[in-house]
Amino acid sequence: MPNSTYSVIENKWITLKDGTRLAARIWMPNSADITPVPAVLEFLPYRKRDGTSPRDESTYPVFAAAGIAGIRVDIRGSGESDGVIDGEYTQLELENACEIIAWIAEQAWSNCSVGMMGISWGGFNCLQVAALQPPALKAAISIASTVDRYNDDIHYKNGCHLAAQLSWASTMLAYQSRSPDPELVGDRWRDMWMERLENEPFFLEEWLEHQKRDDFWKHASIGEDFDAVKIPSMVMAGWADGYRNTPIRAIEGMPDRAKALIGPWVHKYPHFAWPKPRADFHGEAIRWWNRWLRDDKNGAEDLAQMRAYILDAVKPAPRRDHDNGFWIAKQSWQAPEMLHFHVRDDRLVGAKDAEAVVHSTDGQHDVFVKSPLDTGTAAGEYFTLKPDAEMAIDQARDDAGSLCFDTNILENDLDLLGRAEITLDVGCAADWANLCVRLVDIHPDGTAARIAFGVLNLAHRNLDANYNDPQPMPSGEKAAIKVVLDACGYRIRKGHKLRIAISTSYWPLILPDPFNAGVTIDTASIDLALPLLGDHEVIEMPEPENPDPLPTYIEHQPATTRREVRHNLSANKTEYCILEDTGSFEHPDTGLSTRQIRDETWAISPDDPTSLRGHALWTCDMEREGWFTRTVCRATLTCTQTDWRIEASVIAVEGDHEVYEKTWNRTIPRDFM
Repeated sequence: MPNSTYSVIENKWITLKDGTRLAARIWMPNSADITPVPAVLEFLPYRKRDGTSPRDESTYPVFAAAGIAGIRVDIRGSGESDGVIDGEYTQLELENACEIIAWIAEQAWSNCSVGMMGISWGGFNCLQVAALQPPALKAAISIASTVDRYNDDIHYKNGCHLAAQLSWASTMLAYQSRSPDPELVGDRWRDMWMERLENEPFFLEEWLEHQKRDDFWKHASIGEDFDAVKIPSMVMAGWADGYRNTPIRAIEGMPDRAKALIGPWVHKYPHFAWPKPRADFHGEAIRWWNRWLRDDKNGAEDLAQMRAYILDAVKPAPRRDHDNGFWIAKQSWQAPEMLHFHVRDDRLVGAKDAEAVVHSTDGQHDVFVKSPLDTGTAAGEYFTLKPDAEMAIDQARDDAGSLCFDTNILENDLDLLGRAEITLDVGCAADWANLCVRLVDIHPDGTAARIAFGVLNLAHRNLDANYNDPQPMPSGEKAAIKVVLDACGYRIRKGHKLRIAISTSYWPLILPDPFNAGVTIDTASIDLALPLLGDHEVIEMPEPENPDPLPTYIEHQPATTRREVRHNLSANKTEYCILEDTGSFEHPDTGLSTRQIRDETWAISPDDPTSLRGHALWTCDMEREGWFTRTVCRATLTCTQTDWRIEASVIAVEGDHEVYEKTWNRTIPRDFM
């Protein structure tokens, strides 16, 4: 739709020094013809033409109307950009971003000040690029990202293998296998498509080759050197998402440069995220950009270091449209005061009501824990896109396979903000086992709401020393273990109970260890430390003026979603099944219709870790009158006690003819420690 304050350049080629042309979509303020303007770059492999167009069209017109150019660029090998992608956050990707920033600064319409932003991949690489210090990059906004690619992404978590590795590898295979749009690239679209299909990597191969936190994962993990990021950075996240630790990590690592904002949200931009309340992302961002990209003295530097939504006695539900709670601000973030609980007489009691932690040697407080391997089906997904069963549901079914300790009914509200920790003495007959600890709010009616969780491969227990050289568990004796849970902001109300639930399985979120030996826990050694909210100011956070900011496209087939757990009692097998169908929608301006169907199933026998099987099937359609392409991508992960086995394939269809097929088959040794 024509606009009097900005224009849209549907496709602009940016030529890199190696000759590769990257495709950009640009929202340009009309004022740039008279006065140079700042620009904001978002650099992704998620296809500007169709994949991210709804959210792009919800934000960049608002920026452009405020006098800020929006530059949305597809990474090489994606969308309409030339070449083939070479992995996640690679040196080439980050160098390309620096080239684009320099190109922006050289344009006649540019005031030579560039911001970079994004959610997830774009949230990652804007901080990673900032660490390279390109001269024109002056500020960043990072949403749902990480500063530690090994411990806080979809691959591994404290040495545990995440099922999201397969899920995301198959997702990226589906994204990268799709063709460019002939309307933008012309007759060469087919050659570009064939180049991608022939040369694209299957990311899971590389990820499984690096099962420890080696240099592969340290690359682009800005937590290795926070001082490298010199620019002001707004870091946002949602409590309902897996990427909830980064805002706290960022303000602790960059206290003079970072601001944190954490809401109740899933993995979405705050102005259209669920559960509500939402936040006025556009207002926040424009104020941030104006301060750092055009030196507007608007006080953005004086924002509280931490602003967070404190969830208030949330109840899990099939869908959570709104979470109760309240916004707080802490002008200066300090390490929280920790409230300690111990286990006495099978109850969780406050430190003042218990004797000091006991490290027993006679075994009188020992409890053996070996969870059924299908414990964890109430966990939801690592990163969540909808406020339904992708989020953690009632924990009762997982508590049944866990060692649980409850407090008495709380006499006062308990307000938390930060990362809980639990220390305990653990023994294991095998070299290692997985350990999961959940913090659970038990409502008066028995509803069990997960507040936070943490997982640990016991061989990775020494997180601060010899991290790249995990150690087997000591034979015949216990080791002192610390599990740091993910961050939370939560009020447990008086009249409720607090529970810790400890299990050796959290499937399918994390994949099982190969031994299934169980662990022995000295319950008298348990010390649970909860981060207290402490001094704060209750604040109001503006919500978006537009309650429905995403554009409406033409619907041809409706979207559907389904999650279910199947227990085959005769076969002693549990299946966790996911179906996500985006439906078919046509962009009203481009005439391009797209549809993606994800059909994913995880299966396991509750007593056999080598029965694990994950299978993902993606079907991706692109269609315009007289033109149709489809890619069908399959990926399977199985294991033995010593190996991971992966299979994958891509089939490409043009019109009604299959035009390409490729397969992968690989066995990769399991790196137990």
